[in-house]
Amino acid sequence: MTELSSLVRSAYEAVREAVLERRLLPGERVTVRPFTERLSISPTPVKAALAILEREGFLVSRKHSGYFVAELTAADMRDIYELRSAIDALAARDVARTRPAELLERLGELLEGQRAALRDEDVETYAELDREFHALIWHGSANRRLTAVADLLSAQLRLGHNLTTAVPGRPQAGLDEHGEIMDALLSGDTAAAEQATRRHVAQIIRALEKVLPQQSALPRAGDA
Repeated sequence: MTELSSLVRSAYEAVREAVLERRLLPGERVTVRPFTERLSISPTPVKAALAILEREGFLVSRKHSGYFVAELTAADMRDIYELRSAIDALAARDVARTRPAELLERLGELLEGQRAALRDEDVETYAELDREFHALIWHGSANRRLTAVADLLSAQLRLGHNLTTAVPGRPQAGLDEHGEIMDALLSGDTAAAEQATRRHVAQIIRALEKVLPQQSALPRAGDA
C-alpha cells in the first residue's frame, strides 16, 4: 500500500465512522478541514475518501456546495433490505448445508445474549448482537464475493438500524425470527433456512414502511 492510499484509507475510516456513529448527522455538510487537522494530513486524501464514500452511498455531492451525509428515505431502506434479503438467504442456505459446529455454537450464544439484552431493556446491546448474528451467517458462506458485498451493505444498514430497533415490538419479533432461522440452520433444512431468513427481512421492511413516509428523509437524532 502506498503512503497516499494509506492516508486515504485512514481518512475514509474516520469519515465513515463519524457518519455511522451519527457524529455527522443526515443532511449535514462534511467539511475537509476538521479531518485534516485531526489526522494531520493534507486535504488531498480526505477529498479522495469523500469521493469513495459518495460512491458507496454514505454521502451525496451537491454542485458548488460539497459533500453531505446521505438522508435515506423509506424507499432507500426498502431497496437496501431487499438486497439484504437475497444475501441473507444465500448465506443461510450455505450454513444450513454445511452446519459448521463452531459457527452454530456462536450463533446460539449470540441468540442468548440478545434474549438477555431484551430482558434488561438494553436495546443498544441487542442491536450490536443482532448485527453480529447476521454477519456471522454471511461469513459462514463459502462465497467470498457474497461476504464482500454483505460487509458493504452492513455498513449502509447501520445508517438506519436505530429505526428498526425503535419500531414498537420489533426487537422481540426479531428475536423470535432469529430463533426460527437458528432452528432451520441446526436442522440442516436449507429451504427452511432461506424461507425463515426472507420472512425476517420482509417483516423488517413492513415495520419500517408503517412508520416512515415513502419519500421523506429519515429523521435526525433528537427530532420529534
